[in-house]
Amino acid sequence: MKIVVLDGYTENPGDLSWSALEQLGELVVYDRTSYEESDLVAERIGDADVAILNKTPISKATMDQCPNLKLIAVLATGYNVVDLEAARERGIVVTNIPAYSTHAVAQHVFALLLELTNHVGLHSESVKAGNWAKAPDFCYWEKPMMELEGKTFGIVGYGRIGQAAARLALAFRMEVLVSSSHTIEAAPGLRGAGLEEVLSRADVLSLHCPLTEERRGFLNRERLAAMKRGVLIINTARGPLIDGPALYEALCSGQVGGAALDVLCEEP
Repeated sequence: MKIVVLDGYTENPGDLSWSALEQLGELVVYDRTSYEESDLVAERIGDADVAILNKTPISKATMDQCPNLKLIAVLATGYNVVDLEAARERGIVVTNIPAYSTHAVAQHVFALLLELTNHVGLHSESVKAGNWAKAPDFCYWEKPMMELEGKTFGIVGYGRIGQAAARLALAFRMEVLVSSSHTIEAAPGLRGAGLEEVLSRADVLSLHCPLTEERRGFLNRERLAAMKRGVLIINTARGPLIDGPALYEALCSGQVGGAALDVLCEEP
């Protein structure tokens, strides 16, 4: 069996060993593979049985040039870099790692949210610049702060990360509304709701759904306009879930009070 790793540095910058994979057959590791060159991706996979990757796209055209390919292993939670329909037609198994970052991402959601509500970075820089020392009052702030208790935390997508984010929101004594295709077991302070209700009631909206063609740009002008004025939006899922120009306009108008984006429509 031949195994090719397409962007090995992302998974292993030198602190791990590939020896377990070497025991399975011939192993070739590339630190990086250009995302823009599909022919290069196909050339590097070649006659391999297994392709391992993090963000390197695997298109239908690539699969057409790699007839031995039997497994595409995505070392991440999101798998939108793979043409799933093309893989299904060819009987190629596609795997991901759904649980490796659950708590880290949920923690990051609240790091971003607290920056939007408490402006810790902004105030730290302001104090360092001497603005507090120059202020006429002991109580000093650059922006008003927002208390999370009693606010509504809307979640779109209720997989492992969405569930972990919900638990943290409950710990902040927020009300949690969830829109998801998953079955949602109601609990004190938490219940499932339709997407329209989640969008209209959320003080904070956090996205945790996978990127599919149906979901691409689903948070658009119409949906942003239907939300509470001043809503805060957190996206740690996939950038293209949000219509970027529409979000920019909503931020400029004040319809959206703030956005914390760990992902963008175009990366890097």
